[in-house]
Amino acid sequence: MELLKSDFYYDLPEELIAQTPIEPRNASRMMCVDRRTGAVTHDHFYNLCDHLKEGDLLVMNDSRVIPARLYGEKIGNGTFIEFLLLEQKGDKLWEIICRPGKKAKVGTRFSFGGGRLTAEVVEVKDDGNRIVQFQCEGNFFTALEDVGQMPLPPYIKEKLENRERYQTVYSRELGSAAAPTAGLHFTPEMLDDLRSCGIKTAFVTLHVGLGTFRPVKEDNVLDHKMHSEHYFLPQETADLINETRKNGGRVIAVGTTTCRTLESVATFYNEISEHDGYTDIFIYPSYEFKCIDGLITNFHLPESTLIMLVSAFMGYENTMNAYKTAVQERYRFFSFGDSMCIL
Repeated sequence: MELLKSDFYYDLPEELIAQTPIEPRNASRMMCVDRRTGAVTHDHFYNLCDHLKEGDLLVMNDSRVIPARLYGEKIGNGTFIEFLLLEQKGDKLWEIICRPGKKAKVGTRFSFGGGRLTAEVVEVKDDGNRIVQFQCEGNFFTALEDVGQMPLPPYIKEKLENRERYQTVYSRELGSAAAPTAGLHFTPEMLDDLRSCGIKTAFVTLHVGLGTFRPVKEDNVLDHKMHSEHYFLPQETADLINETRKNGGRVIAVGTTTCRTLESVATFYNEISEHDGYTDIFIYPSYEFKCIDGLITNFHLPESTLIMLVSAFMGYENTMNAYKTAVQERYRFFSFGDSMCIL
């Protein structure tokens, strides 16, 4: 089987890439797609309840974005350095990307926020990433909040005035380098309204890595290697999923990260139960879904692994038609863009 990267290309005018979040959160437009027929209708996100049924379950990713971009200087000569935190490896021990990399040899020390945070390079990895040991007084994440900046995707050029707008309202588990953006459309009031309509909610955690923005470079999609991300599926959520399926309700993943978490557990263990681990699952057309019945997601980059996942869920032709329609109807694309509800 051969899947070509170019099969997932679509032409997107640059002005349709959303640069700022819409206010209020749930005022975004929502394209509704029947995954079986490909039929497309148009609505707004605040009407999501109209498309769900009593007994359905929304599963969301409660990971919280850390202000993972740090600007500082080399201790001793003041040379500029930029860190991008990727993954925690231990107590104040992190894997990072840095630039300029030649300034970050083992043993080199750096200062951020006038010394609020300091860091020493303890290892240079084969891929050029560094392992650094941070030092600070008090809680590391408190210091990071003080001196770090949000690692917005490279296609967002506008300054984010309120960093909470790059967090979901239910975010709580610190660790992501990018937001699980399908959830940015929910407000607390909307979640309450959904629950009052008999729609259940549950949470998983998948810490989104910067690999989510890594382009597919290989022409043959099957040659692409996915990044690995840490996930946790609690027993409470597993019980709700199993109960929902038993009672004939639908399990609807809010976002591709939630989808990958649920499908990873279902694929690796042939059941839905509590698990904590890492996944590099790659979902593309021909994949057979084992857990989810619906997907709420944003509009993704051309030739990305995310549009491939959507194509696997609702069919290649349906997906490319929906994206063509979204461009024609001038939907807003990517992280701060509009929503798609696939059922």
